[in-house]
Amino acid sequence: MSLDESQLELAALDWFIQLGFDTAHGPDLSPEGITQERDSFGDILLRQRLQAVIARLNPTIPTEGLDEAFRKITRLDGPTLIARNRQFHNWLRDGVEVEFRRADGSIAGDRVQLIDFNTPESNEFLAVNQFAVREGNHKRVPDVVVFVNGLPLALIELKNPADEAATIDDAFNQLQTYKAEIPSLFDYNELLVISDGGAARIGSLTANMEWFKPWPTIDDDRPVKGKLPLEVLIRGVFQKEHFLQLVRNFVVFEDDPDSDRVFKVLAGYHQFHAARKAIDSTIAATREGADHRCGVVWHTHPTQQSDCFIDYWVRNRR
Repeated sequence: MSLDESQLELAALDWFIQLGFDTAHGPDLSPEGITQERDSFGDILLRQRLQAVIARLNPTIPTEGLDEAFRKITRLDGPTLIARNRQFHNWLRDGVEVEFRRADGSIAGDRVQLIDFNTPESNEFLAVNQFAVREGNHKRVPDVVVFVNGLPLALIELKNPADEAATIDDAFNQLQTYKAEIPSLFDYNELLVISDGGAARIGSLTANMEWFKPWPTIDDDRPVKGKLPLEVLIRGVFQKEHFLQLVRNFVVFEDDPDSDRVFKVLAGYHQFHAARKAIDSTIAATREGADHRCGVVWHTHPTQQSDCFIDYWVRNRR
């Protein structure tokens, strides 16, 4: 199949539709667009969606607490991009700590959940192409931004498959430009995807090109043949349950003991599927009547790398 960049972009949106995502064209969400969901091109979050969803997901928390959570999310104040991203990730995974006054005047504390990880269909999933962002004097238009509950959690950058001079490395370099010129979009980012049609790779916010890796599987750890690598990656990573599990359980931050650098680590496809198998095997082994022998998980942890992965090996014992 021969595709140019715009066709590949539209094909990606179609694959998201098949996964149950809503889709939108970025200009339609702009201040001049049909829905006008953004007051300006500087708005990174889809605020109305976010406010509506967190109110629905947190019915026991009063408006005062929900408003505090919303303020914290929209005003991340870390000194660096990775510091802000780390704070947001903790809130995304564990909930935003808030305080509010009870009816009797006492102060209560709780956490506002931004995502329902246990019930994927309780969340709003949206893939948007040509989502223009302006920050300072720079305006950039990423190819596809993936939102969950109004939060921009993933970004896909494409290069023209029909242009022999355009490579996946160019897509990676474009991400570096985005991070330098529109860093606010990356405050909320959980994963990045690059593709030139013939190849597709996934990586973290801090990963260099070496650690952007293929994702050649969909439902399990068996590589899929006969489909475009980008289609396989989208179907394998962005299945709603997979995506939420990947964000919740397969992202960690690592502090380099020899410098002030922080690395964001994203599991690869083999680690993701092996760990899921290990958990399923353990649960099965602990059921009544089972032999309680669930197997072994072995991992290596290379140090002094720009990014690192944990290699899982699972062997079920009968």
